[in-house]
This record gives sequence, C-alpha cells and structure tokens, in this order.
Amino acid sequence: MKIEGMPKPVGGSGTAETRPRAPASPAPGRQGDGATVALSPLSSSLGKAEAAMASTPVVNRERVEEIRKAISEGRFQVDASRIADGLIHSVREMLAAQSGRS
Repeated sequence: MKIEGMPKPVGGSGTAETRPRAPASPAPGRQGDGATVALSPLSSSLGKAEAAMASTPVVNRERVEEIRKAISEGRFQVDASRIADGLIHSVREMLAAQSGRS
C-alpha cells in the first residue's frame, strides 16, 4: 500500500491561530438552555467534611512538645502491649477491607 502526498492540515492554512478564543461559559446576561444542576445531600456533607479537615491541623504540636519533654526528662514509657494491640487492630481492618473488595 502506497501513501501519496501529505494530508491537508485541519483548520485551514496550517499556521497557528493568533486570535483569542471565545470564552467557554456564556456571556453575562445571556440565558442558558434552561438546564439545572442539583447536588445531592451527600455532596453537601462531603463539602462540609472537607472544610473541617482543612481547618484541622495535621500535627498536634502541643502533644508533640509534651512527648518530647517527657523523653528528655526520662519519664516517657512505651506500652508495648498497647502498640501491639494497635497493630493487630490495623491489620484486621486492612484484611477486612481487602476481603470486601474481592
């Protein structure tokens, strides 16, 4: 199979367009086609949750300083059984989530 010639460029002369493009949204004062958009109550709840998360600090600096001070004073103690319980709980949650996806 032989391909002859070059295809014609789409859009005319092949030069870059230099004029500004029209805005994607209708001009102010123009009426749309009457379409409406309704958001579910869940979307409203998600928006509120997102706002609450944005205003919550990622790190509790007061707690970090409290622990840092306890470590430097030698009064910080690690509860190995509490850590183990937390790890086991986390693994159980991960396994339950994986079995729910299968």
